[in-house]
Amino acid sequence: MTVPLSDADTADRTDSASAHATDTGTAAALLAALRRDLPDGTLGTGPEATGPYATDRSGSRPAGLPLAVVHATHTEHVQTALRHAHVLRVPVVPRGAGTGLSGGASAGADSVVLDLSRMNRVLELSPEEQIAVVEPGVITADLDRAAGEFGLRYAPDPASAAISTVGGNIATNAGGLRCAKYGVTRDAVLGLDALLADGTSIRTGRRTVKGVTGYDLTGLLTGSEGTLGVITAATVRLRPVPEETVTVAAYFATFAEGAEAVSALTAARIEPAMAELLDGPVLGAVDDAQGTDLRSRGGALLLLQCDGRGAAAEADAAVRQLRGRADSVEVTEDPAEADRLLAARRLALPSLERLGRPLIEDIAVPRNQLAAAVREIDAAADRHGVRIFTFAHAADGNLHPILVLDPALPAVPDAAWRAAGDIFTAALRLGGTLTGEHGVGTLKRRWLGDELGPDQHALQRRLKAAFDPHGILNPGKAL
Repeated sequence: MTVPLSDADTADRTDSASAHATDTGTAAALLAALRRDLPDGTLGTGPEATGPYATDRSGSRPAGLPLAVVHATHTEHVQTALRHAHVLRVPVVPRGAGTGLSGGASAGADSVVLDLSRMNRVLELSPEEQIAVVEPGVITADLDRAAGEFGLRYAPDPASAAISTVGGNIATNAGGLRCAKYGVTRDAVLGLDALLADGTSIRTGRRTVKGVTGYDLTGLLTGSEGTLGVITAATVRLRPVPEETVTVAAYFATFAEGAEAVSALTAARIEPAMAELLDGPVLGAVDDAQGTDLRSRGGALLLLQCDGRGAAAEADAAVRQLRGRADSVEVTEDPAEADRLLAARRLALPSLERLGRPLIEDIAVPRNQLAAAVREIDAAADRHGVRIFTFAHAADGNLHPILVLDPALPAVPDAAWRAAGDIFTAALRLGGTLTGEHGVGTLKRRWLGDELGPDQHALQRRLKAAFDPHGILNPGKAL
């Protein structure tokens, strides 16, 4: 979303954010310490240096600008910044590429941004063990390409893979196009090197696929949105590149019919590697932006990929399920044609951004409730008079209803927030969740208690306090 929050939205963040007002003397002391202890070129101050780091792709912008940005290139730089910030009780906001969609990397006055994008080295890639050790600033697609030289790949595949970082994906437990078969980021992370709020270095997990010694701190840090620790390296699992891939494109009259077809595939025990569903308005936006003609073929497009040695047989089974449900079905084993079709999905959000300011939602429901969720989204759009464009990781029940708003508006209108609230309420009523992969950040915190309940919410706050007793790590986010 590129819409700034209104004053009411900003006030909705918790007291933890406002509790860290930094006086002039403290700010001066911190900047002096950082200038003294960090190498030249590492510290950025002033509006021109800090302004680009106040928001992420969500557009969520708190009041003011950060005090400084630390452009870390080594773990020691991160550790130095944390130690000084911890002593002086100054908030720290870890950041990768800034492609997050829920405000998790937004940073306002009195905070220091830890820019990890320059920590972008692949430290180790072991074809024999099928693992890689990477710094947090490695671009997701770059890791995938590096693994590809050995006939391997990094399975997590967010639509932003070409610009997002592995560290950011871990911070939000990102999903992606291939998560239907290979799982989300957490399923690929074996271990982490991280720094706690006071700069203490910890190593979680292991290099082995199995291991249950102690609590699963790797799993806990994954998806914690930088509120528990700062990731400085990750040991991730790689997988062999499939021997065969078959892509299926099916067009439907309506998005709901496409959702029902995906539920039928699930009931038939068909497990594609990918099942992406785009509605008619999204197809129209892609056509306008990219010069394609997808909308003329139907009111919704379902893209399936089956991979592995049994890909052709599985694709045939999927096509048999789709015949009679879809208006048309196309099958290809040509990688170039598959890439052309998948480009429509990857370009969906950039195409919508050309139409206005998107407020991007991210619900997930049980897979057999996918069609019901689609109907709830349509009803919310009609009820509140807002435009909603929807695409989905359909085999996961993960939907992205996107409200495209007038760019001239100074803030998100109340009607949009009410529509979003109705969508979240419906997701919970259907047995789902507020967020499947984008995280809570700042934009969804007002609804968090509805899903967690008071007891679990209190427990999670106690966990936060154990890792970060002074609450300096990304305050006002996630919880």
